[in-house]
Amino acid sequence: MDPFERDAARCVFVGISGLSPTADELKLVRRGVGGVILFSRNVLEPAQVAELSRELKAAAPGPLLISIDQEGGRVQRLRPPFWTAWPSMRRIGRIDEQGGVLGLNGTAVAEKVGRLIARELSVCGFDLDYAPVVDVDTNPLNPVIADRSFSRDPRRVARLAVAFAQGLEKGGVASCVKHFPGHGDTSQDSHQTLPRLAHDRQRLWEVELLPFVAAARAGLASVMTAHVRFEAFDRLPATLSPQSLELLRKDVEFKGCCISDDLEMKAISDIWGVPDAAELAIAAGCDAVLVCHSLATQHDSIDAIARGARAGPLSRERLVEAAQRVLTLQKFARPASSIDPMAAGASCATEEHRHFAAQLSESGEMAADQRDPTEQRA
Repeated sequence: MDPFERDAARCVFVGISGLSPTADELKLVRRGVGGVILFSRNVLEPAQVAELSRELKAAAPGPLLISIDQEGGRVQRLRPPFWTAWPSMRRIGRIDEQGGVLGLNGTAVAEKVGRLIARELSVCGFDLDYAPVVDVDTNPLNPVIADRSFSRDPRRVARLAVAFAQGLEKGGVASCVKHFPGHGDTSQDSHQTLPRLAHDRQRLWEVELLPFVAAARAGLASVMTAHVRFEAFDRLPATLSPQSLELLRKDVEFKGCCISDDLEMKAISDIWGVPDAAELAIAAGCDAVLVCHSLATQHDSIDAIARGARAGPLSRERLVEAAQRVLTLQKFARPASSIDPMAAGASCATEEHRHFAAQLSESGEMAADQRDPTEQRA
């Protein structure tokens, strides 16, 4: 394998189809992908998930990040009865507004929830959680964010999100703040189409960008881009926009790994096609791209990135920089030998976790939270 293909593979995070990897999926992992994302389709119970994580890591030629969307509320792939049902981030925001609960202020509650989620994730082999959402809940008609956000107040979002993310990272699981530069005020769902925001730069700095600045100052591990067109910066969606991602690095000063949202979402795939978008995203400034569904498309995306770096327009230096940032994030990747499938269940949905989550949740909220707006991606 030449260095172009090696680095390109590291910059692609992939999904698999079922409860255990197929021979072809293990071949893809052996090609050196940087991470694997698990969805509801990959989950049965803790021992099975831990064994799946262990098998994937054992097949990899180097460190492999096992990742998941475990936000709380509607978006949590790991659910009862085997895992704890965590409240929505909006609920944590309301606890903060009310001054706290159980002798803890809202910041401490957010940190503890992140830490307990990390405990359940880590024993199942997860290294990276695509959480927290730092989008600001400014549009009540938003079809995809809503109660996934902590608040309408960007300062509250910033403070609680950083606390939650620090709880995750104290528990040994990398956080990923999302969706840069902000998906909270859109009225369309990027799973289905390409949303746009026409806010000027002053509004973006005062609202959407403020939580990302806090995340950057806290030194958090990673950030996820939005497939949203921010007209103050570019006509391209942020995931593919050099101007938007230069903003992330130079003005927001985020130093961690930048990961795209799933390129198979229609906002990207219907316009650019996934392999071409993978190359464009890395060239624009993403360090890793998510390709969550199609095995052929996953291989084609690696090939497109490697081909672009060999012959242009993707620069070799940009690919090396991206692969190095993924390698830095992979410091969170636990080895296969550290995962004990037989012990995984004992640390998930413990009485302590369930009791704490129940005390945080308002009556009826968890039932209302069950419709997952991202399940189209799963």
